[in-house]
Amino acid sequence: MANVLISVVQTVFGALFSVVVTTIAFLLNGWKPKITVPPIRNPLLQESATSLAKMIRKREVTSSEVVDAFITRIKEVNPIINAVVADRFDEAIQEARDIDAILDSESIPDRYSEENAPFLGVPFTAKEAFGITGLPNTSGLVARKHLRATKDATVISHLRKAGAIPLALSNCSELCMWYESSNCVYGRTNNPYDSRRIVGGSSGGEGAILTAAGSVFGVGSDIGGSIRMPSYFNGIFGHKPSTGIVPNEGQFPCSTGKRSDFLVTGPMCRYAEDLDPMLRVMAGKQGLAKLRLDTPVDLKKLNYFTIEDDGGALMVSSVRPELKAAQSKAVTYLEDQLGVQFTATKIRRLKYSFQMWSSMMTKYNGGQTFNDLMADSGRKVYPMLELMKWLFQASNHTLPAIALGVAEKLEVLMPNAEREKLCQACDKLRADFEELLGNDGVVLYPSHPKVAPFHHSPLTTPFNFAYTGIINMLGFPSTQVPLGLNKDGVPLGVQVIALRNNDHLTLAVARQLAEGFGGWMAPL
Repeated sequence: MANVLISVVQTVFGALFSVVVTTIAFLLNGWKPKITVPPIRNPLLQESATSLAKMIRKREVTSSEVVDAFITRIKEVNPIINAVVADRFDEAIQEARDIDAILDSESIPDRYSEENAPFLGVPFTAKEAFGITGLPNTSGLVARKHLRATKDATVISHLRKAGAIPLALSNCSELCMWYESSNCVYGRTNNPYDSRRIVGGSSGGEGAILTAAGSVFGVGSDIGGSIRMPSYFNGIFGHKPSTGIVPNEGQFPCSTGKRSDFLVTGPMCRYAEDLDPMLRVMAGKQGLAKLRLDTPVDLKKLNYFTIEDDGGALMVSSVRPELKAAQSKAVTYLEDQLGVQFTATKIRRLKYSFQMWSSMMTKYNGGQTFNDLMADSGRKVYPMLELMKWLFQASNHTLPAIALGVAEKLEVLMPNAEREKLCQACDKLRADFEELLGNDGVVLYPSHPKVAPFHHSPLTTPFNFAYTGIINMLGFPSTQVPLGLNKDGVPLGVQVIALRNNDHLTLAVARQLAEGFGGWMAPL
């Protein structure tokens, strides 16, 4: 009886708090005019990375022209969205000229062949958490604001080897652990569709610059939805690979031990056709060997499932009707187009997604706490003291980061037996999915319960990331697919999920949905 009473009180208090803060968020943002990024005028900006690579190689356009087009676009949109936080424009221009000289020569070295350098001359961007030689690598932490990377992250090296040109770094949330991209080093990033709204996190700057056509493809990382949420809020494609496919080395923060199974690095882009070649390059030979990307996928022979929500988790928002409707349209489209039949189902344990994610993250912290990361090997951080300082605008940390530090201190109060029970429940949830999907099944599941909300609104719904976060704990691949815009011009979307190392299935379904729903749509 006491537990029921506590549950009711929590629900009522949570609802009241949500109403109050949501109202405040609307008062702070809703009255402001809706600002979108300017229209795209250069047609090169609306080509896929795959297309640009072919055009450059055929000499239909030079790499220099492509790089210049994206630099010009970044300078045009960044004052509105604050997505790019560091650049290497001069170096990129020179590298593009060097590539043009090679392609214009009579003999092209084998290392620059189409097989070895599939993205030759195509510029890309990356989340600031990834090291690019000579550029900042703060992850929004003030203590690291003077730091410069001394070498490239492994995935950046893979892309360079494939001929791609690093152009700039994009904003993220502090220490990559919040779903609004804002920090005390670079400030806040705004949504290209509506500057009053969030871009998601932690790869939010990457999502924003991609949908604003300031970049054609980019690098993100994801331990709780940090690729998929920004991709969803910004109306683009984002793929969370299976565990252990793309190397994580060279990003900060980087997980160790068992947590390295939860953190993944993956591609973000505007065009579905770029996901597969990007993943091949980013994974490298070792990661690629675990996948079956060359295996033909007969979409008509897959088993299809749809789960419309988590079953009503206590601390997570209900999935909005417009998102359920969009997912339903995706189901109908695939059924009509492929002649298949979806099975609508529910998995009871999804209701405890946040609790399982939190317990797994706590159990397998690798001896490194979030408070340790906030200190960055310097003076110890006391989250309650930082909270008091924040109230007087004297803290170098964001409120979400401070709150996570406080929550981490409180998390240890959970009995080990209860935490272990939730970790075991996560294993059982994995078994539930394995029994449901097998090696030829995919499931559609919401990318998030709401469309991109106004700035600050996530403070009222901090656990909504559970829709993406739980998939990290399971190690499964998941592709966020845009499904058009709602009546307010804000993106809709859905996740396509399969079992581990079946990335080829989610990518194939994503390409099919892109044909039916149009994929990325330019902000208007």
